[in-house]
Amino acid sequence: MTVMLTDSNNASYAHDPLFPWLLSIKKALDNKAFGGDLNNLLLDCIRTFKHNTQYRNDPRFLKIWLLYLEGSDDTEFVFKEMEENKICSDHSLLYELYAGLLEAKENWQQAQMIYQKGILRKAKPLERLKGAHALFLDRMSHRVNGCSLQKIDGDESIGLVKNRVHPWSGSTMEELLKKINPQIMRYDGYHQRNKAYSGKVDLSSLGNASRNKIVKIGGKEYQIKGCAGEGGFAKVFRASVNSNPDDIVALKIQKPAFPWEFYMYRQLDQRISTKQRSSFGVVHGMDVYSDYSILVCDYLCHGTLHDVINSYVIVGKSMEEVLCIYYTTEMLYMLETLHDVGIIHGDFKPDNLLVRYSRDDLSEDGFEDRTGSWGNQGLCLVDWGKGIDLHLFPDDIEFVGDCRTSGFRCIQMQENKPWRFQVDTYGLCAIVHLMLHNSYMEIEKKATSDGGYIYLPKKPFKRCLTTALIMTRSYSRT
Repeated sequence: MTVMLTDSNNASYAHDPLFPWLLSIKKALDNKAFGGDLNNLLLDCIRTFKHNTQYRNDPRFLKIWLLYLEGSDDTEFVFKEMEENKICSDHSLLYELYAGLLEAKENWQQAQMIYQKGILRKAKPLERLKGAHALFLDRMSHRVNGCSLQKIDGDESIGLVKNRVHPWSGSTMEELLKKINPQIMRYDGYHQRNKAYSGKVDLSSLGNASRNKIVKIGGKEYQIKGCAGEGGFAKVFRASVNSNPDDIVALKIQKPAFPWEFYMYRQLDQRISTKQRSSFGVVHGMDVYSDYSILVCDYLCHGTLHDVINSYVIVGKSMEEVLCIYYTTEMLYMLETLHDVGIIHGDFKPDNLLVRYSRDDLSEDGFEDRTGSWGNQGLCLVDWGKGIDLHLFPDDIEFVGDCRTSGFRCIQMQENKPWRFQVDTYGLCAIVHLMLHNSYMEIEKKATSDGGYIYLPKKPFKRCLTTALIMTRSYSRT
């Protein structure tokens, strides 16, 4: 949220007592002073003007309240105080932004009540508020947090479904992190800092043009060499350790801090055999600050399977069948290994599969049992932020919710049905389709002779019979 200011040279602001406060708040925001200093500044401003009728309906003052509300531990109390002082009570922006804040905190019932309150008060512009409310209800109809949105006596409420849970919702992750906290604190390489990151480099400023900047973490210096990837909440950088050009690692910098991925890597260490372990990424440590987490991982320099597929697309060709079969067997091997030890990856797509090349010459020896030089050849599955540890749930648990990754939503997600391993197996099928056809997979539901049905890709198999058989088996189980 930002405080919008008009040109400070405008003479109309010369006698506006609120204007100097707006300048100070904007300066604090620009300097990223999102701590106690900003909150104190907002609170002082609110106390100074909350009884001044001149600003009661001023959208600028409303935004100051909402900034304070956003950083408050007791949002309900702040909102009640706004109502008592009649702060912009006829502005739809108040209800829209507060409901949005509640939704972000997954307090959906309260958000629904706030929308309804604003609509009953005919807050202006009313059509905008109704439109925002309609979008909210649409999001809720597609969101399942171990629950479903039901209409009861004309009102919206959220009802729990036994033994079903959304594994990636904020509330679920919060409960799981509390559960594993004593365990994760004992893991080698985990460092809980209990303060904001205070290095000289502003982590939020790091990007593609951040080469040679030094990030200090736990007594080591990491020199940024380039940006290797970027997601919605995290960036991955290639970095040298203590200026050693031969010691290259990957730094995953995430805001807000997210220790769950480190936990998943340590579960892989415990459950996957040494022989198989290199297929699932290696993490050296994680430093968790109050504002960021920094994960230090092995860096693989050969790109992703998605890069490989794109290299064929660019020249108008499809991947060779023998290579497609090889990568398919690698992925089947990966998923069988993971699922056997009670782990689901949850985000199985070519972007998260790094290519591994052996430094030694390959021969037929060791191919079948992945020994010798073949042990370092193939694929490596990374990005465990959506990983699911089945050992933390009851045996009969079913998962609900949508990964929202276009092209990789399993059939159960598309049909709002519960799922488990299907999220990974469907991802495998979608990747194989990409390798074969250079296009994302579309599926259709077909009846079978025994009265059941099967899902198959719309594009026919025109090529390798072996790959077709692998794909057909995988689709029928999805």
